[in-house]
Amino acid sequence: MAEAAHVGVPQLMEMLSVSLGVYYGDFTAAAASENLTASQAKTLTVLRRGPVAMRALADTMACDASNITGIINRLEKREFVRRETSPSDRRVTHLVITPDGERVADAIRAKMLTTREGLARLSEQDRDRLHALLSRVFTRPA
Repeated sequence: MAEAAHVGVPQLMEMLSVSLGVYYGDFTAAAASENLTASQAKTLTVLRRGPVAMRALADTMACDASNITGIINRLEKREFVRRETSPSDRRVTHLVITPDGERVADAIRAKMLTTREGLARLSEQDRDRLHALLSRVFTRPA
């Protein structure tokens, strides 16, 4: 019996590119159904992990702080986020997701049918394995 060929890094990178393209399209369409841009929806996703300083959010989102200000202004107007002054440094503004922001973030995830259906086709063990592998691949070394 012939031994199976191993998948190389270039093939994995291509599969990640295709996968992330499908995920991003699904995410963008779901965000649009809630009248949000992909950047606004991504901001809500990041804020679900906890309060974040404006500068740290800009770094996480890989964009200029002035872009973050515009995104936050629009999300704040819809009462999806609020600004809070840091108790330890009054010069720092933390961004916090509101209950309405949580609700719309949940709605976006629920509407990502292509992604949800694809992941649901995996067994529980495969989903656990995929989670562990992605965590290893995309966790930054300390």
